[in-house]
Amino acid sequence: MEQAPMMPMPSIPAPMPSMPGPMDMTPIVPGQPMTPAPAPVPSPVTGPETQVPTVPAPPSGGRIPGMTQPGMGEMPGMLPVEQSYIENILRLNRGRVATVYMTFENNEQWNAKIFRGVIEAAGRDHLILSDPRTGRRYLLKMINVDYVTFDEPIAYSYPFNGRVPLDTTSPR
Repeated sequence: MEQAPMMPMPSIPAPMPSMPGPMDMTPIVPGQPMTPAPAPVPSPVTGPETQVPTVPAPPSGGRIPGMTQPGMGEMPGMLPVEQSYIENILRLNRGRVATVYMTFENNEQWNAKIFRGVIEAAGRDHLILSDPRTGRRYLLKMINVDYVTFDEPIAYSYPFNGRVPLDTTSPR
Protein backbone atom coordinates (compact mmCIF):
# COMPACT_ATOMS: atom_id res chain seq x y z
CA MET A 1 0.00 0.00 0.00
CA GLU A 2 1.35 3.34 -1.04
CA GLN A 3 0.97 6.33 1.25
CA ALA A 4 0.18 9.75 -0.08
CA PRO A 5 2.86 12.35 0.51
CA MET A 6 2.33 14.35 3.68
CA MET A 7 0.97 17.82 3.08
CA PRO A 8 2.20 20.54 5.42
CA MET A 9 -0.44 21.64 7.90
CA PRO A 10 -1.64 25.21 7.35
CA SER A 11 -0.51 27.48 10.10
CA ILE A 12 -3.28 28.78 12.32
CA PRO A 13 -2.97 32.47 13.10
CA ALA A 14 -2.65 33.47 16.71
CA PRO A 15 -5.92 34.61 18.29
CA MET A 16 -6.62 38.31 18.02
CA PRO A 17 -6.92 40.29 21.24
CA SER A 18 -10.55 40.43 22.21
CA MET A 19 -12.39 43.52 21.13
CA PRO A 20 -15.02 45.03 23.40
CA GLY A 21 -18.43 43.77 22.41
CA PRO A 22 -21.89 43.23 23.82
CA MET A 23 -20.63 40.56 26.20
CA ASP A 24 -18.06 42.93 27.70
CA MET A 25 -20.57 45.68 28.43
CA THR A 26 -21.86 46.34 31.89
CA PRO A 27 -25.43 47.48 32.49
CA ILE A 28 -25.97 51.19 32.96
CA VAL A 29 -27.31 51.92 36.42
CA PRO A 30 -28.87 55.34 37.08
CA GLY A 31 -26.82 57.38 39.53
CA GLN A 32 -23.58 55.50 38.90
CA PRO A 33 -20.73 56.81 36.70
CA MET A 34 -20.29 55.14 33.34
CA THR A 35 -16.95 53.36 33.63
CA PRO A 36 -15.88 50.22 31.82
CA ALA A 37 -16.08 47.05 33.84
CA PRO A 38 -12.76 45.62 34.96
CA ALA A 39 -11.74 42.67 32.83
CA PRO A 40 -11.91 39.36 34.67
CA VAL A 41 -8.44 38.07 35.53
CA PRO A 42 -8.04 34.33 35.11
CA SER A 43 -6.47 32.42 37.95
CA PRO A 44 -3.13 30.76 37.35
CA VAL A 45 -3.43 27.19 36.18
CA THR A 46 -2.58 24.83 39.01
CA GLY A 47 -3.37 21.53 37.42
CA PRO A 48 -4.46 19.89 34.20
CA GLU A 49 -7.85 21.59 34.38
CA THR A 50 -8.28 25.29 33.68
CA GLN A 51 -10.32 27.64 35.76
CA VAL A 52 -12.90 29.85 34.07
CA PRO A 53 -13.19 33.34 35.55
CA THR A 54 -16.64 34.32 36.72
CA VAL A 55 -18.22 37.73 36.63
CA PRO A 56 -21.09 38.49 39.04
CA ALA A 57 -24.47 38.80 37.32
CA PRO A 58 -26.33 42.11 37.42
CA PRO A 59 -29.40 42.22 39.67
CA SER A 60 -32.49 40.72 38.06
CA GLY A 61 -35.83 42.48 37.85
CA GLY A 62 -36.61 46.04 36.96
CA ARG A 63 -35.93 47.51 40.37
CA ILE A 64 -32.52 48.20 41.82
CA PRO A 65 -32.51 48.18 45.63
CA GLY A 66 -32.05 51.62 47.13
CA MET A 67 -32.75 53.44 43.86
CA THR A 68 -35.72 55.80 43.94
CA GLN A 69 -36.50 58.93 42.02
CA PRO A 70 -35.79 62.15 43.89
CA GLY A 71 -38.84 63.62 45.56
CA MET A 72 -40.79 60.40 45.25
CA GLY A 73 -42.17 59.57 48.67
CA GLU A 74 -43.00 55.89 48.78
CA MET A 75 -45.58 54.48 51.12
CA PRO A 76 -45.82 50.68 51.32
CA GLY A 77 -48.77 49.34 49.35
CA MET A 78 -49.70 52.72 47.85
CA LEU A 79 -49.01 54.43 44.56
CA PRO A 80 -47.17 57.73 44.91
CA VAL A 81 -49.81 60.44 45.45
CA GLU A 82 -47.99 62.97 43.27
CA GLN A 83 -48.17 60.69 40.22
CA SER A 84 -51.04 60.71 37.71
CA TYR A 85 -50.83 57.69 35.48
CA ILE A 86 -53.40 56.73 32.86
CA GLU A 87 -54.16 53.45 34.64
CA ASN A 88 -55.11 55.40 37.79
CA ILE A 89 -57.47 57.61 35.78
CA LEU A 90 -58.99 54.53 34.14
CA ARG A 91 -59.46 52.93 37.59
CA LEU A 92 -61.31 56.04 38.75
CA ASN A 93 -63.66 55.52 35.79
CA ARG A 94 -64.29 51.82 36.40
CA GLY A 95 -67.80 50.85 35.30
CA ARG A 96 -68.08 53.64 32.71
CA VAL A 97 -68.29 53.17 28.95
CA ALA A 98 -65.10 54.18 27.14
CA THR A 99 -63.87 54.18 23.57
CA VAL A 100 -60.23 53.11 23.32
CA TYR A 101 -58.21 54.01 20.21
CA MET A 102 -55.22 51.76 19.62
CA THR A 103 -52.52 51.27 17.00
CA PHE A 104 -50.50 48.16 16.31
CA GLU A 105 -47.17 48.63 14.51
CA ASN A 106 -46.12 46.35 11.65
CA ASN A 107 -49.57 44.80 11.34
CA GLU A 108 -50.65 44.56 7.72
CA GLN A 109 -54.16 43.29 8.52
CA TRP A 110 -55.14 46.17 10.80
CA ASN A 111 -52.89 48.94 11.96
CA ALA A 112 -55.47 50.82 14.03
CA LYS A 113 -58.43 49.47 15.96
CA ILE A 114 -61.18 50.97 18.13
CA PHE A 115 -62.60 49.16 21.16
CA ARG A 116 -65.74 50.31 22.98
CA GLY A 117 -66.90 48.88 26.26
CA VAL A 118 -67.21 49.16 30.00
CA ILE A 119 -63.96 49.57 31.93
CA GLU A 120 -63.68 46.57 34.24
CA ALA A 121 -60.06 46.92 35.37
CA ALA A 122 -56.83 48.72 34.57
CA GLY A 123 -53.28 47.80 35.46
CA ARG A 124 -49.87 49.22 34.75
CA ASP A 125 -49.67 47.46 31.41
CA HIS A 126 -53.23 46.42 30.58
CA LEU A 127 -56.87 47.43 30.38
CA ILE A 128 -59.89 45.12 30.55
CA LEU A 129 -63.02 46.21 28.69
CA SER A 130 -66.30 44.32 28.37
CA ASP A 131 -68.77 44.77 25.54
CA PRO A 132 -72.27 44.75 27.11
CA ARG A 133 -73.90 43.88 23.75
CA THR A 134 -71.88 40.71 23.11
CA GLY A 135 -70.57 39.87 26.59
CA ARG A 136 -67.06 39.65 25.10
CA ARG A 137 -64.18 40.87 27.24
CA TYR A 138 -61.00 42.42 25.86
CA LEU A 139 -57.59 42.38 27.53
CA LEU A 140 -55.74 45.27 25.90
CA LYS A 141 -52.07 46.20 26.27
CA MET A 142 -51.54 49.79 27.45
CA ILE A 143 -48.52 50.16 25.17
CA ASN A 144 -50.89 50.15 22.17
CA VAL A 145 -53.35 52.72 23.60
CA ASP A 146 -53.29 56.06 21.79
CA TYR A 147 -56.13 57.74 23.67
CA VAL A 148 -59.44 57.08 25.41
CA THR A 149 -62.73 58.98 25.08
CA PHE A 150 -65.78 59.02 27.32
CA ASP A 151 -69.35 60.09 26.52
CA GLU A 152 -69.71 61.53 30.02
CA PRO A 153 -67.46 63.62 32.29
CA ILE A 154 -64.25 61.89 33.32
CA ALA A 155 -63.82 61.10 37.01
CA TYR A 156 -60.48 62.68 37.79
CA SER A 157 -58.97 64.11 40.93
CA TYR A 158 -55.43 65.44 41.14
CA PRO A 159 -53.65 64.91 43.38
CA PHE A 160 -55.58 61.97 44.68
CA ASN A 161 -54.90 62.78 48.37
CA GLY A 162 -55.77 59.22 49.32
CA ARG A 163 -59.51 59.86 48.82
CA VAL A 164 -59.99 57.12 46.24
CA PRO A 165 -58.42 53.69 46.75
CA LEU A 166 -56.50 53.12 43.53
CA ASP A 167 -54.51 49.96 43.89
CA THR A 168 -52.73 47.85 46.43
CA THR A 169 -49.64 47.21 44.28
CA SER A 170 -46.33 48.76 45.17
CA PRO A 171 -45.29 52.04 43.54
CA ARG A 172 -43.33 52.06 40.32
